[in-house]
Amino acid sequence: MGEQQEYWFNSKTGQVEVGKQSAAIFRVGPFATRKEAENAKQLLAERAAAWRAEDASEDGD
Repeated sequence: MGEQQEYWFNSKTGQVEVGKQSAAIFRVGPFATRKEAENAKQLLAERAAAWRAEDASEDGD
């Protein structure tokens, strides 16, 4: 049984990479599928919005 592939989004090139091909500073992931890695920008934006909302609600306490 082989190792499962990891997919990474390269924030510098905007490309999906299989395995750790680029410098860590430019890699986002790992993701289980290529499709997830392709949607990395959307996922990061959604998470950042959720964190901002959480921080705002904590500040209001």
